[in-house]
Amino acid sequence: MRKLQNTFSKYDLPQQIMRAGIYPYFRTIESDQDTVVTINGKSVIMFGSNSYLGLTNHPKIKEAAKRAIDKYGTGCAGSRFLNGTLDIHIELEERLADLTGMDGALCYSTGFQVNLGVVSVLTGRRDYVLLDELDHASIIEGSRLSFSKVLKYGHNDMMSLENKLSHCAHDSLKLIVADGIFSMEGDIVRLPAIVDLAEKYDASIMIDDAHAIGVLGKNGSGTASHFGLTDKVDLIMGTFSKSLASLGGFIASDKDTINFIKHNSRSLIFSASMTPASAASVLAAIDIMVSEPERISHLWEITNYALKGFREMGFDTGKSETPIIPLFIRDNMKALTMTQRLLADGIFVNPVVSPAVPKDDALIRYSLMATHTREQVDISIDKITKAAKALKILGYEY
Repeated sequence: MRKLQNTFSKYDLPQQIMRAGIYPYFRTIESDQDTVVTINGKSVIMFGSNSYLGLTNHPKIKEAAKRAIDKYGTGCAGSRFLNGTLDIHIELEERLADLTGMDGALCYSTGFQVNLGVVSVLTGRRDYVLLDELDHASIIEGSRLSFSKVLKYGHNDMMSLENKLSHCAHDSLKLIVADGIFSMEGDIVRLPAIVDLAEKYDASIMIDDAHAIGVLGKNGSGTASHFGLTDKVDLIMGTFSKSLASLGGFIASDKDTINFIKHNSRSLIFSASMTPASAASVLAAIDIMVSEPERISHLWEITNYALKGFREMGFDTGKSETPIIPLFIRDNMKALTMTQRLLADGIFVNPVVSPAVPKDDALIRYSLMATHTREQVDISIDKITKAAKALKILGYEY
């Protein structure tokens, strides 16, 4: 056996979990991504999706994708930089700029590529990138490719952020990058306080709205709109794979910044452009999001209903205030075991265990869609509570 293969043959942690019968990853879904999905021929209520507006199987979106394929084909066979820019991409970028209240926007093939290609290119060797310690992995990877000094501050901790800013060189660029809604904790960034600090220390702000588009702000336009601070934020990032029911991502900013990113971001220049069907799907999803505000209203109604229900049952939901609800288990094996038991009982949730989070913060990630009903939430709370009691999670000291 060659050295590389011999090295990785020793990695058997997934196999150990499989042998224990609690491996929770790569579960195969045999249906559309709705509130009820099919796994192994069995109906399962889905509480593990990021489709916050429940649009992934909307007939208008599917029809838009089909029409795009008929007109443009299935792919662009090149990058945006060369032969891969279509008029539908330009139309989408103009729509996204309008949605977010920015001067311009630029589309990438995935949300991960946005953060990889934007965070890595905006600042130089004498500059600083300041990250919330719970920022998404794609932001962290982008910062690693930057030549700048990377500083992490405590989660939503403004004293920690100010301490970091105070040690930055005055004449250097300082870019603060934070999630709008934090993807595991479900809390919202303290944007007003960040804006105050950015003005005090002459820093710039980039908000990752992957989980906030379709959830926060006017017509689902994101975190800056939610706080009425769009004119104080320099860059807004978003993905299409969550509320907007497709695949891809974007960065929105002023025209000069977009122009620089367009001509320097490697993950844009050296990647194939997003497919025509994906772009058309996003345009249709934005139309529905804007024209059917009741979807967002119901999403918040069902979110508050579920949060109240879990807290009444004694669950620790942390600081969640959004459709992402963490149920803290605080034990890796119990989180994995509980996930598997719930799947067998017809409830799909996601475990989050170390090293993704500290061992004492192991949790079940429960997420809601605008298409969930109160009855489905009631069923899930009942089954999750029974599983938690059986594993001695509720009613016992951690």
